[in-house]
Amino acid sequence: MNSFSISQLAQFSGIKAHTIRIWEQRYNALEPHRSEGNTRYYDSLQLRRLLNIVSLMKTDHKISRLCKMSDQELFDLQKEYYDSAVEDNDYEYFISQLISAGMNYDELNFDKIFSHCHLRFGLKKTYEEILYPMVNRVGLLWTSNTIPPSQEHYITNLLRQKLFTAIDSLPLGTEEADTWILFLPEEEFHEIGLLFANYMIRAGGKKVIYLGPNVPLSSVENTISDYPVRNLLLFLVHRDLPENVDKYLLSLKEISKDRNLFIAGNMESAEALTEKEGVKWLFSVKDLEKELNPQALEASE
Repeated sequence: MNSFSISQLAQFSGIKAHTIRIWEQRYNALEPHRSEGNTRYYDSLQLRRLLNIVSLMKTDHKISRLCKMSDQELFDLQKEYYDSAVEDNDYEYFISQLISAGMNYDELNFDKIFSHCHLRFGLKKTYEEILYPMVNRVGLLWTSNTIPPSQEHYITNLLRQKLFTAIDSLPLGTEEADTWILFLPEEEFHEIGLLFANYMIRAGGKKVIYLGPNVPLSSVENTISDYPVRNLLLFLVHRDLPENVDKYLLSLKEISKDRNLFIAGNMESAEALTEKEGVKWLFSVKDLEKELNPQALEASE
């Protein structure tokens, strides 16, 4: 699939559709195609061009000048601005460029950008300021079917590779360390957030039993019975009817008993549920960080 609506361009770039249309009319920034039914659409080259423009908005060039640049001029300016973006903590630059690389199957550039961000900002800051907004923007956390499946799988697997490498570099928690079980319920497969939680918990010196995605409740129950666990953490990414989620949480609370039960998800989904008692909701990286080391977080603030 190589067709995007203007609403998708707005989502991926963070620029309102109205603004994109103005840039088209005033500066010929993009040249949309027309379908047989006369519907406007954009291809991957147009999307990449828009993302390049957006990522250069903090340079000394006005938007009118950027929109009129050729693709090669934008590319050359990207190379000039790269080091400055690192030094200036221009997170939007890296968000746009990672999306562009992922949507165009450009693993070399994706790897280069990610590696620089990891070295410059550390994984925690890279996730909070760059990866988390990126995966939200392309719909890998709380929604689905917002980008073509092939590109969604491609970007997700690139991120999984990076996170697994980072996790493997950490020491294992000792037998005496506080133990966490991490998993996604059945029919949940978007594990980017869960993998980063794995990294954070391991980095905090805790022990992690990582069960991964699509885990039946029976497997969770067996793990609990086999090993002394104090904390369970799962992500609810897939949107489901509140009554179905409530039923699942009720069953989960029955098997978890007096253990700490943490659920990461968006606030909109959480507010629609009735089974909230005995559950700690995590809506951000800082929420998890506070649970892992509340004293250190309070001191940093």
